[in-house]
Amino acid sequence: MRQPTAPFRIDPHLLAALLAAAPVWAALGLWAGPWMRAPVGPWALLSFVLVMPLLEEWVFRGLLQTQLLRVTAVHGQPRRCGPISWANGLTTLAFIALHLPTQPLLWALAVAAPSLVLGHLRERLHSVWPSIGVHVVYNAGFALVAFWAQR
Repeated sequence: MRQPTAPFRIDPHLLAALLAAAPVWAALGLWAGPWMRAPVGPWALLSFVLVMPLLEEWVFRGLLQTQLLRVTAVHGQPRRCGPISWANGLTTLAFIALHLPTQPLLWALAVAAPSLVLGHLRERLHSVWPSIGVHVVYNAGFALVAFWAQR
């Protein structure tokens, strides 16, 4: 006889990552609104909200962080500096470096916190898909705030 399945449960870390976005968006809109740039046109918006998160997460969390987890592990466990794995920290540094050519220094550094969250989700949930989904939500919210700030 088939066992009844457990009701759908969302991971509390995933839920916290999603809920934490709203106050950050509000603060960004109030503090940095005049300096925010909204994607111009439908293709730029599609790229910013869907294509870039998908590609960045596959490359950074799916490939780079996965390999760094493997090569920095000690006895099969990720090497850590406090709660952050070396793999997540190094991937975050690379993610910041990716944003440096196109963003002012402070904006590029501002991706560190979301990158650490995305890396944590990748490690905790053993999949890149939650990171992709949260990255899509983060970018969509950022775009909405940027549009709102330009009004």
